[in-house]
Amino acid sequence: MIQVTASISLSEDEIEERFIQAPGPGGQNVNKVATAVQLRFDAANSPALSPALLRRLALLAGSRMTRAGTIVLTASRFRSQERNRQDALARLLDLIRAAATPPKHRRPTKPSLGAKRRRLEGKRKRGSLKKNRGTVTAHD
Repeated sequence: MIQVTASISLSEDEIEERFIQAPGPGGQNVNKVATAVQLRFDAANSPALSPALLRRLALLAGSRMTRAGTIVLTASRFRSQERNRQDALARLLDLIRAAATPPKHRRPTKPSLGAKRRRLEGKRKRGSLKKNRGTVTAHD
């Protein structure tokens, strides 16, 4: 079991890893070793995620989530397979943790009377500064 938060834990068999050849330069090693990791997590069918958490996760994941609800992450930052596996898993866990914290409810507030007065006074000063600029005449 992979512990994401205190209340969310994922099973190892929910995460599928495929090793692919990493793009970019790599010297003699590039065509022989598949070091990049493509991690797939079926979030839509995971029993650990609530529907509200799944909706927030879909918003955060964006194009990394398929229409079927599978999150696909590709990690090729490191040259070793093991470090890319750890990187992809860490990115998945960070994404789920970010979705697990519900957004704060915004309470609408009104500006105070003093704030309104300060704003209007600043506008008056700026307006008078611009008004006093005037055009330059030939005899000046």
